[in-house]
This record gives sequence, C-alpha cells and structure tokens, in this order.
Amino acid sequence: MKKYSLLIVSLFLSLAAFAQVKKGSVLIKNGTVITITNGILENTDVLIEDGIISKIGKDLKAKKEMKTIDATGQFVMPGIIDAHSHIALTTVNEWTSPVTADVWVGDALDPLDINIYQALAGGVTISHAMHGSANVIGGQNETIKHRWGVTDPELIRMEGAPRTIKCALGENPTRVHGRGFRVRPGSRMGVEEVFRESFSLALEYQEAWKKYEADKASGVRSLAPEYNYRLQTLVDVIEGEVMIHCHSYRADEILMLMNVCKDFGIDKICFQHVNEGFKVAPELAEFGAMASVFADWWAYKFEVYYSTAFNAAILSKNGVITSINSDSGELIRHLYHEAGKTQRYGGLTDEEALKLITINPAIQLGIDKKVGSLEEGKQGDVVIFNAHPLSVYAIPQKTLVDGVVYFDIENDADDMRIFADPEQVVEEPVFANDHDHDSCMEGAEQAFQFLFMGKSK
Repeated sequence: MKKYSLLIVSLFLSLAAFAQVKKGSVLIKNGTVITITNGILENTDVLIEDGIISKIGKDLKAKKEMKTIDATGQFVMPGIIDAHSHIALTTVNEWTSPVTADVWVGDALDPLDINIYQALAGGVTISHAMHGSANVIGGQNETIKHRWGVTDPELIRMEGAPRTIKCALGENPTRVHGRGFRVRPGSRMGVEEVFRESFSLALEYQEAWKKYEADKASGVRSLAPEYNYRLQTLVDVIEGEVMIHCHSYRADEILMLMNVCKDFGIDKICFQHVNEGFKVAPELAEFGAMASVFADWWAYKFEVYYSTAFNAAILSKNGVITSINSDSGELIRHLYHEAGKTQRYGGLTDEEALKLITINPAIQLGIDKKVGSLEEGKQGDVVIFNAHPLSVYAIPQKTLVDGVVYFDIENDADDMRIFADPEQVVEEPVFANDHDHDSCMEGAEQAFQFLFMGKSK
C-alpha cells in the first residue's frame, strides 16, 4: 500500500509540474518545410497553437495577437534529437556496484546547465540524459526538453517519455570493477555473467511476487516479498516497460548481449556508439535492435580501434533504425553537420541523413508519436535554418520548443553559444585520449584514479 501511495503522490506532483510547462502559439510563414515524413513543402506555413502543430499548409492566417515568424527563404524542420547525451546532469555515474538499476539520473537534473542553451543554438530541442557506462547495468535515464530559462528540474522532463536504462559492455565496467574493485566483471565474459545473474535474480523476484499475488487472490495468507527497486526495475526491463540503451563497441559483445536478451525475452534494445555495428548489421536488423552511433569518431581507446565512417550508412541500408549522437556537450550543437557526413561516407539521401537526427532518435526513445517530424498533432518543436540544414553554411536562426522560442540568433547579444570550459587547459597539448567524447565515464575515471592509483586528480 505504501508503494502505491508513493506512486499516487508522485503522479500528482508530476501532473502539477507539467501543468506549468510553458506552451506557445506561433505562425511560421513561407518557409521551405522539411517534414521528414511527408517530403519537402515549398512556401508553406506551420501553425502551432498551445504548443501543438495544428496546421501545415499555404496562406494560413494567424489568430489575433498570435506571434508570426517570417521564414521566407529559410528552412523549417523538426527540432533535432540527441539519443545519447549527459548534459543537464549534476552527476553521471553511480559507479559503486556493477548493477545500479535502482538509481535514476532524473534525480540529478540541472536546468541551469549552459549546455542546454548551446544545444538549442544548434537546433537540438530534446536530448536523452543518460547515466554513465561505469556499470554493466547502470542507472535509469531521463529524456529532457531543452526549456532553457526554467529553474525547476521538473520542467525540463519530457512528459510521457518511456523509461530507459543504461548498460555497458567491455572496457568501461571491467576497468572500474575488475581492475578497480577486484570484483566482477574483470573480463568480457564476466560482463555476460553479470547480465545473466541479474536477470535470473529478477525472474526469481518476479515469480515470488506472482506467487504472493496468487495466494492473496485465493485467500491464502502469506508474507509479501521484500520490495526491491533494483530487481523490480530489471523485471520491468524483462517485461518491456524499460528499454535498454547499451554502451558498446565490439561486434562479438553486441552479439553476446542480443543472445542474452533472447534468452530472457527482452526485445527492446538500442546499442549506443556500436562502432563495429557495421560487421553485424544484418543480425541487428533481424533482432530488431537499433543503433545510435558517432558519425566518424573512434580509436580513442583500444576497443574502439576498428570502425568506419560508413557505419551509419551501412546500418541504415541494412534496415537498422540508426541515429547519430553526440555524447558531448560540444558536439551536440553540430549534429546537423554530423548527419551531413553520411552523404560523404555512404551516399545517404537528404531525407535519410536528416532522419538520423530527427525521427530515428525519436523512435529509439519511444517518443516518435509526439516529435521527430513536422506533422499536425505533434508537439511544436521546430528549428529554422538560414540554409538547407545539411549545407556547411547552415546556421540555426530560431529554435522553438512547444511553440516557444528559446533560441533566437537575433537576440543572442551575450553570445552564450561560445563553448567555454573553465577547467580546460588550453596552454598544453591535448592528446587523443583526453577527448571529451568519453563523458560516459565522467566521475568514475577520477574516482578510479583517486582510489586505486593514488592520484588526487
């Protein structure tokens, strides 16, 4: 009863918070509208009312006192979505156990993170704020909307976004737990065993609750099992209520986790980074697994030695729903450039390339019925470019979330787009192994150095 009471209170508080989310009404006139799912519409208007796209067509009229944006000569497309990010978080890794399914980055949201504004300046309206990759089974993630300017963390959550959880293969969890704590996993086969043991325990927990509920229904008095949120979360994964997003590189490990998922009846999985995904693209497609990749980033550690810039194109051509992610507070604002690389490496069409940063990541996050394309009835997340978004000359002019303008280049007087890290050392050479793409290990790497290598930083 206590559990259900907490859920009711949580639901009430959530509804109260979402009721405060600002929604806008605006008419965007005469743009070249890139719908993603319904072709390109020339000289077309997009009408957004109370945060929802109500009409797409020609010669639409703004209602009284409604804001109008003249997009003549400009390109209007859906807000960009990043399926792998760590922005807007005060902490990333709960690295103290190989399995931390009971923690949630939603408890560590930071709406004041300047990366939110900088992402908006790159046309990105939604990102998947993820737990780190220090654990085999990490914490749960949060899908956020970039409503820059709010101070309440509740107001950047995307209402209705499905639950997801971070997992990790290979070097990251074995380095932290095997080399660091001298516990499993110390090897790649240990990673598989942690998965199998954890899901087996979850099934035992599920069965214990089923027996208790059956006894209660038949009038048999018995003690309820002790509630365990970690195991319950894993039960939710098995039952399909929580989708796995798994940090991965090597093809053999990707196949391993798909086999584990088959054995436990898990079918909702998106592999992150998946640099060797091109080797197993048919197998990924057959399983129904999805892939979120870097455009052309690899070789920053040994297990990422083998990759190719053709990865996204090969995966896409094999029928794998693929997106391009940033995993970086800097790269997040260049995702339209990253998508453009798939035309140089793989010859994807404009539509195929733009899907990598719009509707495909929306599908991977389970929010494609709400965002990811410009369609009537979808949420008014829009970015307006001065040129075609795959052009190297393209610069976002305005970015709207729920019909509200959160970035306008004409009113960017303070130029907050400048990426500045006060801790970055610019006077010394920056070596490849210091890249910021490994933000999956934020916090865990410093802790490892402090605890086991005797280094203070």
